[in-house]
Amino acid sequence: MRNPLRAFLDAQGWMVLDGGLATTLEANGADLDDELWSARLLLEAPERIRKAHDDFLAAGADCIETATYQATFEGFRRRGLGDCEGTRLLELSVSLACDARDTFWSATTDRAGRRKPLVAASIGPYGAFLADGSEYRGDYGLDVEQLHAFHQRRWRVLAAGEADLLACETIPSFPEVLALLRLLDETPDSRAWISFSCGEKARLADGSDLAEAVRACQRRPNVVGVGINCIGPEKIAALLRILRDHTDKPLLVYPNSGEAYDATRTAWSGRPSEDWVEMAPEWIRLGAGAVGGCCRTGPDDIARLRRLLERYDSWGPL
Repeated sequence: MRNPLRAFLDAQGWMVLDGGLATTLEANGADLDDELWSARLLLEAPERIRKAHDDFLAAGADCIETATYQATFEGFRRRGLGDCEGTRLLELSVSLACDARDTFWSATTDRAGRRKPLVAASIGPYGAFLADGSEYRGDYGLDVEQLHAFHQRRWRVLAAGEADLLACETIPSFPEVLALLRLLDETPDSRAWISFSCGEKARLADGSDLAEAVRACQRRPNVVGVGINCIGPEKIAALLRILRDHTDKPLLVYPNSGEAYDATRTAWSGRPSEDWVEMAPEWIRLGAGAVGGCCRTGPDDIARLRRLLERYDSWGPL
C-alpha cells in the first residue's frame, strides 16, 4: 500500500509542514471571529486562503493543509447552507490548495533539495465544530457511533478529492480515534495521518491512554503517520518518545506557539514558549519525520525551520 508520507521522507529525509492557517489569515487582515473560523473565508474571500497557501509554499513548506479543519456539514447548515453548497465549499478548499501547490511547483525552476509538495485535507475533531475549545478537552459525551456519523459525510467528500492524503488533527478522545479508524476501514483507498491533542502524563485530552491510541493506529495500514499537534513545544519531546515506542509509522509534530487558548474570550493568552524552531533538530533525532507549526505560527517560522533543517547535518538518534 502506497504511503505518500513515507515515500517523501525516504527521498528527502524530513518534511516541513506548514504553519497555522488561521493565524496567517488573521495576520493578513482577515476577520475570523466566527464559528466557521478559517472556513468562513471559503464563503467570503477564498482568494485570501489561496494567498496563505502561496505564502507557506514560498516559505518552504513540503505539505500544505486545506481550510477544512472547521468546515463541516453541520456547521454549514447552522449558517443556512444546504448540503450541496457544503460539498462545493469542501471541494473548493481542496482545489485552492492543489492549485496553489501545482502553480508553485510548475514555477519552481531550481528544484534542488525540493520535492513536489503534498496537499493534506484537514479533518478537525468534533470539538472544532463546537467552537468552544473542547478539542483541548475531548469531553463530548458522544460515543463512537455518534462521532462516526458526524464525520462521515465530510470524510467521504474529502477522501474522494484531489488531496494526497487526509490530516486528522487535534484529535482529543479515544472514541473519536476509533470513529476515524472506522472511516478509514470503509474507504480503503484513502490515506490519513492521525495527530492527537494531548493533556498531561501521556494522555489524550480526554484522559485516554496515548499509547493505546497509537497502537490502534499502528494496526491500520492506511494510517500513514501519527503525530502530536497544537500543544506547547516544550511537551513535544516526551510525547515523541511514547509515539516511537508504539509505532513504526512516520511521526509528525506541529506545536502551537506555547500560548494558551481561552475559549470564553476566543483569544490566546500568555507568552510564547522559547523558540520552537530551534527544538526541531531534537525532535527529528527523537524520530519525527515531519515538523511544522500549528496555531500562532506563520510563514516566517516555516521559512526559518526550513533553513535550519537544510543546514543541519547531525541527525544521530536520541
